[in-house]
Amino acid sequence: MTSKRQMKLGAFLYPTGHHVAAWRHPQANARAGIDIEHYKLLAQTAERGLFDLLFLADGVGMRGDDIDVLSRTAIRYTAQFEPLTLLSALSAVTKHVGLVATASTTYNEPYHVARKFASLDFLSGGRAGWNTVTSADDHEALNFGFDQQIAHPNRYKRAEEFLDVVRGLWDSWEDDAFVRDKDSGLYFEPEKLHILDHRGPHFQVRGPLNIPRPPQGYPVLVQAGSSDAGKTLAARTAEVVFTAQQTVEDARSFYADLKGRLAAFGRQPNALLIMPGVFPVVAETRSEAEDKFAALQDLIHPEVSISALSRLFGHDLSQFPADGPLPEGLAETEGHRSRQQVFIDKAKRENLSILQLANSVAGARGHWQLVGSPADIADALEERFSGGGADGFNVMPPYFPGGLTDFVDLVIPELQRRGLFRQRYEGQTLRENLGLARPAHPASQPSTNHRRTA
Repeated sequence: MTSKRQMKLGAFLYPTGHHVAAWRHPQANARAGIDIEHYKLLAQTAERGLFDLLFLADGVGMRGDDIDVLSRTAIRYTAQFEPLTLLSALSAVTKHVGLVATASTTYNEPYHVARKFASLDFLSGGRAGWNTVTSADDHEALNFGFDQQIAHPNRYKRAEEFLDVVRGLWDSWEDDAFVRDKDSGLYFEPEKLHILDHRGPHFQVRGPLNIPRPPQGYPVLVQAGSSDAGKTLAARTAEVVFTAQQTVEDARSFYADLKGRLAAFGRQPNALLIMPGVFPVVAETRSEAEDKFAALQDLIHPEVSISALSRLFGHDLSQFPADGPLPEGLAETEGHRSRQQVFIDKAKRENLSILQLANSVAGARGHWQLVGSPADIADALEERFSGGGADGFNVMPPYFPGGLTDFVDLVIPELQRRGLFRQRYEGQTLRENLGLARPAHPASQPSTNHRRTA
């Protein structure tokens, strides 16, 4: 067992891969999004590579660039499983890798989310994680009785209360409440049941939750927001943060900023792990990797890349010359504000046209992109990990299954050789493998005035 600090790794699963044209790759399974055997292979490959977790993003609607493009050849990949359903199935064919799914605080109710993730934690033996997001797409809003998305500040106010309610529901029962004593007929100890009885601006939830306290206490709380409101919420509640930075300097700045906010909430820096997204194209040699990437780029349809960029900015960029610069002064929208700034900065820094910007981010969608040999990839990861820019990485293979297999077979051994990654899993639960403490029940803390008891 090494005492050297080691990086944490997530496998970000997107049906055919993270490159916008991945579904067109010769090795891609075009129906991957609804193929359970495909996901079993990916999950078991990630576990073979000793990844900490699988991560599934999600949205609750078809986005505009999925359905509004003019050319039939321009329609990008869509159609996939609901993530909690999928991870429940994958819990039965894996033993160690964590299972993290997205569930929006904007278009869900706290009781449903608390119950589902507690169930996944039991099904998996303590490997569940919840990626909390605030939905930021008008096409999702239209499915839930709204004409447009909820304003950015209101989404985060709702999210804060939502998180408090979910954690309160997970504390409905003390860890040893269920004695299930057949002789006495006592199924649970009544004094160890706690009624939440929450009444707030957005929710009224009595409780209790109709499932025991999860094996991990709380499933691991993950967040991906990088706006100021998102960072404040993460500093108060998150245990893992997924983010996107293009440069070492930006990564270090984000890392120091977010870690520096924890003290205000009585938390230590090691209570939260920062895992930026990374899009690696790897081969035995740098030249082979560059050829792989070029072949993927050749599959991009320009309508798709510009449409995707337009959706993120909330402005139709197709009305501007594709070979011209990104227009100045684009009005701020209610969408992905922090990601918008990443793209604006990248376009200015590299002097990119709209089409060049769209194509350059089509693969990684604004995340950090690496193309090279195993040593090249490991060098770049080590620089950010050892230089104060990350605690690990959320790996976004360009296409599946080959991109993930390449990383496991080529990059993982190089990281292990350098002592930067584990040789075996340290524990049984996701918390144990991430090195995160299990939250104690509030009733076990004498200074805490816990919720009303039934």
